[in-house]
Amino acid sequence: MIIKNIEAKIRLATFIAAGSLLTSLIIVGINCLYAYKMVSNAQKSIYILDNNIPILARQTDVQMNRPAEYRADVDLFHSLFFSLTPDDNYMEYQMKKAMYLVDQSGMEQYNNLKENGFFNSILSSSSVLTLQTDSIWVDFPKHYFRYYGKLKIDRRSSTVVRSLITEGYLKDIPRSDNNPHGVLITNWKTLENKDLQDVEKNTF
Repeated sequence: MIIKNIEAKIRLATFIAAGSLLTSLIIVGINCLYAYKMVSNAQKSIYILDNNIPILARQTDVQMNRPAEYRADVDLFHSLFFSLTPDDNYMEYQMKKAMYLVDQSGMEQYNNLKENGFFNSILSSSSVLTLQTDSIWVDFPKHYFRYYGKLKIDRRSSTVVRSLITEGYLKDIPRSDNNPHGVLITNWKTLENKDLQDVEKNTF
């Protein structure tokens, strides 16, 4: 009888120990999963620096705002590349900033324009170029964009308005001071750049 009681107590102790171990493993697993979700959500949040102290700007998934950032990046690049004044230093400054936002396709277009005398013509005619964005269409799953705008070229003798349509792809890269949106434009090319109107000025 005593032996049976001892065996029963051993079985009970074994059952309790196994149950405690299983419960502990479940609790540890739940805690690990919760911690993983917290870290994952934190990485998707946007932070700003205040005296080198990171502050959560707002708790939102970065991907929710990504299409807007893509459009802002495309708009910024085109504005830097095409909004120019007859000033060598200013044009060089604009192009330098623009090249941080685009791959070698941007440099190729820049070199083509330079070889064709585009920048020299701005200087010789004292032209002021102003780009107006009409719309930017982004295919988010394909990371593709198409830009629609109007380029106004104000010369001493006339004012020309051109239709500008370009396209390219968007690549996510780490954010930096020179590329705050963390977006690199790739395979950029011009689809249309034609005159819409050319109005001569009175030169009295």
